[in-house]
Amino acid sequence: MSPATRIINPATEQVIAEVPIGGVEETDEAVARALAAGPAWQAVAPADRARLMRRFAAQVEEHAEELAQLETANVGKPIAESRDEVGMVAEVLYFYAGAVDKHRGATVPVSGGVDMTFHEPLGVVGAIIPWNFPVAITSWKVGPALATGNTIVVKPAEITPLSAVRLAELALDAGLPEGVLQVVTGKGSVVGTRLAEHPDVAKIAFTGSTEVGREVMARASGTIKRVTLELGGKSASVVFADADLAKAAASAPGGVFSNGGQDCCARSRILVQRSVLDEFLDLLADAVLAWTVGDPTDPDSKMGPMVTAAHRGVVAGFLDEGMGAPGGPVSAHTTGAVPDGPGFWYPPTVVAPADPDWRMAREEIFGPIVAVIPFEDEADAVRLANDTPFGLSGSIWTRDSARSLRMARAIHAGNLSVNSNSSVRVQTSFGGMKQSGFGRELGLEALSSYSEVKNVFVSTVD
Repeated sequence: MSPATRIINPATEQVIAEVPIGGVEETDEAVARALAAGPAWQAVAPADRARLMRRFAAQVEEHAEELAQLETANVGKPIAESRDEVGMVAEVLYFYAGAVDKHRGATVPVSGGVDMTFHEPLGVVGAIIPWNFPVAITSWKVGPALATGNTIVVKPAEITPLSAVRLAELALDAGLPEGVLQVVTGKGSVVGTRLAEHPDVAKIAFTGSTEVGREVMARASGTIKRVTLELGGKSASVVFADADLAKAAASAPGGVFSNGGQDCCARSRILVQRSVLDEFLDLLADAVLAWTVGDPTDPDSKMGPMVTAAHRGVVAGFLDEGMGAPGGPVSAHTTGAVPDGPGFWYPPTVVAPADPDWRMAREEIFGPIVAVIPFEDEADAVRLANDTPFGLSGSIWTRDSARSLRMARAIHAGNLSVNSNSSVRVQTSFGGMKQSGFGRELGLEALSSYSEVKNVFVSTVD
């Protein structure tokens, strides 16, 4: 019997499935099938490719509740979040189905002939998926890859593979040809490494930690693969004194505690103008204490458990170690409640006022802990917001429209929101600056990451 990974429900600590552990041989076989399927998939007429992708989206919609329940059981996220994310998967597939015949080349005025450009598919794409948003992020890579004529091999996270496996089955049910979309389960150190190094894989699309992203990039360099990286973050929500403080505070838990804070876009730093710090903290405490942590299958739960016991320990370590503050541990300002009994629970926690030099104010926590840091003025806010090697996301809270634009241009992050904590929309590009990665997912911008521009000149001179 081949080895298997036992999949654990984070809320119950019970085994819910066993999934095969693929290795180099299984990865090579999948890449070979993808390579063989490529020419026929590229030859599918654009209207027919779009039609197949729409059928795939319809299969996702038909099985939406099944996928959502699978995601909640595997990841531990609240069912309401899982339903929203499965809805996004269908929306992504519909969006890129509509983009198949809109990814157009151009004619370029030149002398002596006609010059034109074509967007050519890359070939076989390797997609490496994180454990925090398995079904959604799989679709972010599958959608544009298929739309541009590539085949794709998906490597889901070892601990959260269930929704990606089911998604591949639904693709076959929708009529996608064998070999076009495949999933290989197994360890990142084996399957992910092989995809990054495989000579027949033309591109790696990776979402995960900055540390692993560096390794993926290094391994892909051996064959000069195209690479897109969506990595870690230490996003800031900047709250000015003139902001709607009640709205900013009420929105803050959703900006950092959604998915248990296990989100690269989590606003785990809240920068608050000092003159309104106390007022904001009072409002934030009320919002945090009302943030319901509990059974993720309950539609009223706003937060579930951490994904594993080991990860809960990592998150707890940010408080246990005193966050690098002189004199040892620092007490939390506000701590929410968690259920008793089984489950990898960790309470939503506010530390305030926090020092920007503390470890928990500088490193990605990937859990439900937020540091509230005071600032003096606009220049100080910009300095603090940018005082990080990351640059993925962030929010600006102010009623001053001119200030909001100044701040949006001054903050080094790929995705910013004004008077909102929203980071992701299917129609708009998503990606980071600095050590949060490069390349863009979603929107029409993603199409260029899965194709090459070919230039052709046709002489008209006799």
